[in-house]
Amino acid sequence: MDSQIIYKEEAFKIIGCCLEVHKELGKGFNEVIYKDALEIEFQIKDIEYKREKEYDIAYKGHILPRKYYADFVLMDKIILEIKAIEMLTDSNIKQILNYLAASKLRLGLLVNFGEDSLKYKRIIL
Repeated sequence: MDSQIIYKEEAFKIIGCCLEVHKELGKGFNEVIYKDALEIEFQIKDIEYKREKEYDIAYKGHILPRKYYADFVLMDKIILEIKAIEMLTDSNIKQILNYLAASKLRLGLLVNFGEDSLKYKRIIL
C-alpha cells in the first residue's frame, strides 16, 4: 500500500522542513514570515523549489488576466500552500484543488502554521 502513496519521500522531506520552521518560530506570524523561513530551510536541505510560481487560468479557451501564484512548487511536482490561520477549512482544501487543476500537478500540501502544532493535509488530484 505504501508504494502507492504519491511522492511519499518528497512530501516527507517537505513536511520535515515545515516542522522545523514551526519548531523554531511557533505560531503567530504572518504567512510571509513562514515562507521566508521555509526558503532558507529548503536551501539548507537542498530541496529544489520555486516561490510564487505563476500559472495562467483558462476559461472557455481564453486566458484570464489574473494569474494564480503558488506559494511554492517543489521539485517541479508538488504545490505547497502555506496558511497561518486558526484552523484549516474546506475552502482551503477547495482552493488547493483549484491550484492543482490550474498547474496540472497531482499533489498539493496544505500546511497551517497558525495552530499550536503544525497541521497539514495531502491533497491529490
